[in-house]
Amino acid sequence: MKFLLDSIQFRSMTRRKVRTKWGAVMFAACACSVMTMAQSGGTALETVQLRPNFYMIGGAGGNIGVQVGSDGVVLVDAGRADRADQVIAAVKKITDKPIRYIINTNADADHVGGNAKVAKAGKTFFDVSGPRSEMAKSMTNGGAAAILAPDQVLSRMSEAVGSAPAFPSEGWPTEAFFQDRKAIYLNHEGIEILRQPDAHSDADSFVFFRGSDVVMAGDVLDTTQFPRIDLAHGGTVQGEIAALNRLMQIAITSIPLVNQEGGTYVISGHGRICDQIDVVDYRDMVVIVRDNVQDLIKQGKTLDQIKAARPAKAYETQYGTVPGSTNAFIEALYKNLTAK
Repeated sequence: MKFLLDSIQFRSMTRRKVRTKWGAVMFAACACSVMTMAQSGGTALETVQLRPNFYMIGGAGGNIGVQVGSDGVVLVDAGRADRADQVIAAVKKITDKPIRYIINTNADADHVGGNAKVAKAGKTFFDVSGPRSEMAKSMTNGGAAAILAPDQVLSRMSEAVGSAPAFPSEGWPTEAFFQDRKAIYLNHEGIEILRQPDAHSDADSFVFFRGSDVVMAGDVLDTTQFPRIDLAHGGTVQGEIAALNRLMQIAITSIPLVNQEGGTYVISGHGRICDQIDVVDYRDMVVIVRDNVQDLIKQGKTLDQIKAARPAKAYETQYGTVPGSTNAFIEALYKNLTAK
């Protein structure tokens, strides 16, 4: 076990040095395009242009994708409720086009909390001033931007917490779908929403902008910490691995011209912009830690003994800096792998 962990740690450190170098180059190239700040209360949102018509907003909770064009603005996630005004201001600095759609990658508060206010700042495609205006308003929360997400996001947002739903109804998806893949076409680009069942939770999706070659990965990929497997809401380690494998298949690298910057941008739910190699590394980490925990379970170790053995030691300096992240990941693996 010690030899395996030491070998993994050496390989991880080597890859991290390379990844840090190229990650800095990638971010610098993006930052040179445009970087704007929305100041409020001593905190700031950061807007980075990735493609001619695609931006990322960071600092509002989960990372937010922004596609712009003649049809208007498509947002992926809306951040926390308390950052909604800043998100709206950041979008207005990018374009004067109205927000038309919000697509949610999961049902966590740091991704959907801003739905209601951000959607209200937008405008539906429906005519809410014509003879059927009341019907159109009822379908679109009074003419606000549409909110698109899998049905499981709607279920989670509307579930009861005490005497009230988890989120205000104005922020619930107005277009909830049941199928594994939903496709729309806006701003001259195909957009695919791809459900990833039982991964970080039971409500995860990737959003793939086919022309821009950008994937919003949601919390299936979180470069700031170990995966948060939400067992209480249907998350599983095997579903997480399957989703990361799917993400690897969607993303491509700059081959055969490996010395040039290029390939698919993968935007994590939290943290930095990634490429396919980053996804491979993250997937490998999840698989290796899972296998280490599984081996210790087979030896009859208790959860406390497994934590003491530090099966994620090789990755703790990279993903274990968030307080409690390492233990939460080990506990989730243990409970998931020992569940009958």
